[in-house]
Amino acid sequence: MPWILLVLAGLFEVGWAIGLKYTEGFTRLWPSVGTVAAMAISVGLLGLAMKSLPVGTAYAIWVGVGAVGTVILGIVLFNEPANALRVASVVLIVAGLIGLKLA
Repeated sequence: MPWILLVLAGLFEVGWAIGLKYTEGFTRLWPSVGTVAAMAISVGLLGLAMKSLPVGTAYAIWVGVGAVGTVILGIVLFNEPANALRVASVVLIVAGLIGLKLA
């Protein structure tokens, strides 16, 4: 169960990272409300997962899921470049996340 909470926390991190783009510096009410809610949920789920997972592993997985998801959505939603080096870097992050899960 803590791993599920941790992955959900990472997905909510993606939500607030992408949401920041839509808040326009927190000048738009509803995108700002959604972003702040996603932040609170993300950190709350991370805290619950850390009750039984090592802090270093949990934090690294949380950040990694958030980073990978944000890069992917940046490519899809904002036409950010998807060159070979970026894709290879994301693959390396995913490999690191898998390694931490297995360790």
